Amino acid sequence: MLLRTLAVLAAFAGMVLFAAVLSRLTLEPATAAESLTHTNLRPGDSVRAYLEHSDRGQALRQLGGNIALGVPFGILLPVMFPPVRGALRVTLCVVFVMLAVELVQGTLVTGRAFDIDDVLLNAIGALAGHLLLGRRLGRTVHPKPA
Repeated sequence: MLLRTLAVLAAFAGMVLFAAVLSRLTLEPATAAESLTHTNLRPGDSVRAYLEHSDRGQALRQLGGNIALGVPFGILLPVMFPPVRGALRVTLCVVFVMLAVELVQGTLVTGRAFDIDDVLLNAIGALAGHLLLGRRLGRTVHPKPA
């Protein structure tokens, strides 16, 4: 029981740290980019634009960074909240959270815009994190009753 409590507390601390990093990366104004930002509601448009019109390094940073931002969700959510242990539940939870982040970006933050591709890439990252480690950690910390 003590080990489970410590694991949940560690996951909570990790989530708080991750939330601070996420807010710093996504909710700080980017006034220099204000003229370059545009809303994207069509899945795939931003991904395609990065792949076609950016150098590989920039495309990798943008696309890989959005995937990487989702990974901690996929690892930490199953440890913190046992009802969110399944891959579909983790992915849907991340979609809703990241939709909220993107809505705030698009409406309140200078130089930022709503981009549905960011939400989808974050969800892919969360799913990957869940499948690689989160599922196993969730089952270890919260085993199903016999």
